Amino acid sequence: MRVLLKLVLDCDPDDAWRAIRSPHVFQEVSAPLTRFSSLAVGGFPELWPAGEHPVGMSAFGLCPVGQQVIDVSFPDAPAGVRIMRDSGRGLSGPLALVAQWEHSMAISAAPGGKTLYRDQLIFSAGVLTPLMWPLYWAFWQWRGVALRRLAPTWSWGTTRRTNLSL
Repeated sequence: MRVLLKLVLDCDPDDAWRAIRSPHVFQEVSAPLTRFSSLAVGGFPELWPAGEHPVGMSAFGLCPVGQQVIDVSFPDAPAGVRIMRDSGRGLSGPLALVAQWEHSMAISAAPGGKTLYRDQLIFSAGVLTPLMWPLYWAFWQWRGVALRRLAPTWSWGTTRRTNLSL
């Protein structure tokens, strides 16, 4: 099944690109519904590099849900578009029920110095897929609201304050 978001964010595309590669932003747009903790030695990197990143997930920071691998890549894209993809997998708990996971985020310029943000999740959990779709859809809407709220604060290289410690 597929979940889609298409938003215009009130920030520069370079700032949005840095933000979607930030584990800090990943945690912010997921909270408080889900909390993630790095299982890698040294914790989360400043920006996601390509490769596998093991994480633990909990609901509302209280109930462990399981462990997963976030498998980051940066596929080639048309001129003016930047893409980050997570082709990870669940390792334990309900996360391990998902047999296919492909989450792609695309950043490109929009008029007025803003950013066109496109987000697509393709997933499969066998016969459970139709039951899981509403949960993922609702979570993606939550993320969309958080992205819109936070985008104006993402600024590197200007004097605007940012909520990120990068």
